[in-house]
Amino acid sequence: MDINPNHILKGLLALLVLIVATLGWLSRTRPRIATLTLTNQSFLRGLFLLAIALLFGVGSLRYKVGTLAHAGPGLFPLGVSLIVGFLGVLTLVRSMLVTPVPMSARFKNIVLILSSLIGFALISELLNMTLGILFMVFFASLGTRPYSWKRNLAISAVLLAIAYAFQRLLGLNLPLF
Repeated sequence: MDINPNHILKGLLALLVLIVATLGWLSRTRPRIATLTLTNQSFLRGLFLLAIALLFGVGSLRYKVGTLAHAGPGLFPLGVSLIVGFLGVLTLVRSMLVTPVPMSARFKNIVLILSSLIGFALISELLNMTLGILFMVFFASLGTRPYSWKRNLAISAVLLAIAYAFQRLLGLNLPLF
């Protein structure tokens, strides 16, 4: 079965039109939904997921998609984009059916996450990726409440196991040790 990128773009456009039409219909039939603004956390999350899916989905079409039997380099990112887009649609629909949660930004947490990613990159480059993963998990979790070092160890162990599997099974050159 050949996958035609033009059909995929038409399908994504039809999906976007369907979402907009559904939002319009729901806002007329349910007055509470008309209060959707850019301060609703779930609504913004759904829009963000849809934007990411659209961005990477359209970008993946620059590569040969291929067929399901002989996948091209664009098939996997396209598939992931479709899954993320579906999750975005589900999140948008859910945001209309539950009580809105006001949007809030904790700049301390944003700085912690970005700093942990930068620290991960630097430590992985200068020392090794194992220490980088440990730093990233423990530093990023400083913004969580309640702080749990046991949870951090479990997350670190899972990430290290995934990295080790990528190194051994896929042959990736990851500097784990």
